[in-house]
Amino acid sequence: MKVAKVGEMKDLDRRATEEFGISEDLLMENAGQAVYFVMLQEFGIKNNKFVVLCGGGNNGGDGLVVARKIHSNGGEVKVFLLDDEAKFKGAAKKNFEIVSRMPIEMSKVSSIDSVIPELLDCDAVVDAIFGTGLVRKVSGIYKDVIQLINESQSTVFSVDIPSGINGDTGEVMGVAVEADYTVTFGLPKVGTMIYPGYEHCGKLYVSYISFPPALYNSHAIKVAINNPVELPERAKDTHKGSYGKALFIAGSSSYLGAPYFSASSFLKAGGGLSYLATPKSISPFLASKGSEVVFVPQKETSSGSIALENKDELLEFSQTVDMVVLGPGLSLARETQELVRKLVPKIDKPLLIDGDGITAIAEDLGKIKNREAPTILTPHLGEMSRITKMEISEINKNKIDVLQRTTRELNAIIILKGAHSLIGYPDGTVFINVSGNSGMATAGSGDVLTGTIAAMYGLGLALEDAVRMGVFIHGFSGDVAAVDKGEDGITAQDILDYLPETMKLYRDNFAEISENLYESIFVI
Repeated sequence: MKVAKVGEMKDLDRRATEEFGISEDLLMENAGQAVYFVMLQEFGIKNNKFVVLCGGGNNGGDGLVVARKIHSNGGEVKVFLLDDEAKFKGAAKKNFEIVSRMPIEMSKVSSIDSVIPELLDCDAVVDAIFGTGLVRKVSGIYKDVIQLINESQSTVFSVDIPSGINGDTGEVMGVAVEADYTVTFGLPKVGTMIYPGYEHCGKLYVSYISFPPALYNSHAIKVAINNPVELPERAKDTHKGSYGKALFIAGSSSYLGAPYFSASSFLKAGGGLSYLATPKSISPFLASKGSEVVFVPQKETSSGSIALENKDELLEFSQTVDMVVLGPGLSLARETQELVRKLVPKIDKPLLIDGDGITAIAEDLGKIKNREAPTILTPHLGEMSRITKMEISEINKNKIDVLQRTTRELNAIIILKGAHSLIGYPDGTVFINVSGNSGMATAGSGDVLTGTIAAMYGLGLALEDAVRMGVFIHGFSGDVAAVDKGEDGITAQDILDYLPETMKLYRDNFAEISENLYESIFVI
């Protein structure tokens, strides 16, 4: 499913009217009807008391439609206006005039005191205060009302987006409604799909409000949810080389887990041959943990990291594999960092750069820009800060735009890791991943991700799909582990160990997983 930026959604509204003759009145009616339907399905209407809080824009107009639907179907409803009624225009104004003629109590909020008793006495609240276009911090009576909504014990239904959430960035604009249900229109907005906005939405519904598929499936909309892709079947008459060969250049005397997790996860997720180029001194220890991995022992620096003199042999070996993973646990040793910068432009296979490899290459991004073979970067926010030379706080305010700009500038696929990881491509496409959980915020988790991505490529997926399915499967494995162990104590070893079971579940239950298990948005 596509995910829209605020400007794109406004353009869809305009095109719906200009190209298909779908009037603003009809769109607003459909929006209010969608919210009413969710309320009826999830909560019930008859004999319940509702408070509808309306701002002065079209979001408030949608709320007025909901109010009259509640009234006409046996619910008790009171409407509170947080703006002057003169601000209503077009369809919103028409709905204000309609509600004004009905026996629905409607009043302007002059102080928080007038709302307190009604919110304490109602069964559910309809939040129609701000729409997706909010760009300023919430203040004054709006802030007071939103805080009161959050403090109440009532069930909250938000119209299009929880009020106080930035529709493009998911940022909380000072304060935001914590909804139990959000009904969004046309398409989910970026702000409803990335954190912190996502956690304010509760259960998220989307209604196309009669938009034709030609609009909401437009190729011009570049952001989408990372929906599962069916994996290629494993033929009976195959051998280990049929499922890919990957070279992992990883590890140092100080980082023993990273090379093990990255090289082993390739095998656990279905890859065929895993080669690990790691310092000679740590190879015996790693072999005792992952004996299925083929070791390529490397000469070392005095600090126990991979020495620069290995460069030519590593380049030669890279010619024999399908993908190279460079960086997990390599260390920040100066000589090894220089090795990374020497290898990157010379490796002519798909190259995934992670961890310490990203730190090395961030000092000379031209090494990536000039590569002809595909490049994949897997930064967390700190590493993305090094790549972009931006503060983490700046990136957080506009992750999608920063990711799109950086993938284009570097001509690289970038996975910005975190809650709802983002997978960006040089053409501007971004996938929002919804698998995974907070227990995966643990040391070594990212190393397992690198091997899982390489395995998806080894299984036969196109590189673009292999990257996003590696992210999905990695998160799915964390979710399967959490079912048995809970989120608090998950380790990278658990994510690794659950990969085979995860792959089996994924293959056996693909239809259910793609339609239900990871249906983070419910279409009505």
